[in-house]
Amino acid sequence: MDWTHYRFRSLWPLPAPPAAVYAVLERTEEYPRWWRQVREVERRDDATGVIRVRSLLPYDLTFTAREVRRDPGAGVLQVAMYGDIEGWAGWTVTPTGSGCLARYDQVVDVRKPLLRRLAVPGRPVFRANHWLMMRAGRRGLLAYLGRPSEAV
Repeated sequence: MDWTHYRFRSLWPLPAPPAAVYAVLERTEEYPRWWRQVREVERRDDATGVIRVRSLLPYDLTFTAREVRRDPGAGVLQVAMYGDIEGWAGWTVTPTGSGCLARYDQVVDVRKPLLRRLAVPGRPVFRANHWLMMRAGRRGLLAYLGRPSEAV
């Protein structure tokens, strides 16, 4: 097993129209406005940006994200990532009932040297850190969409 390889999936049921959620998710440069763990997004061009994230643990991850798929009709956004983490991540937004489901998938290898050295003992903590970041992201998105009472 490669202890520096991670596969994540987060499901965000949201009481908002899929198009509204997709419109927010496709504007990555605005993520820091509603997702406090996304500390900085610096656009390089129409399809590329440098992103810095930090969750509960005292380290930043910085990576370049390059758009590889943007399909509003299918509700799909996907990026390739390289830097402290390398791989891909993507959102798929689908209608459900009176709202939508935003599914986040990420498959990455950690390249940051400190995290590679701590790969075996730190793995459960790194996974928990990611879970906390995603939970906070959902809450932030709900509040940004004007649904703060549902952010719990």
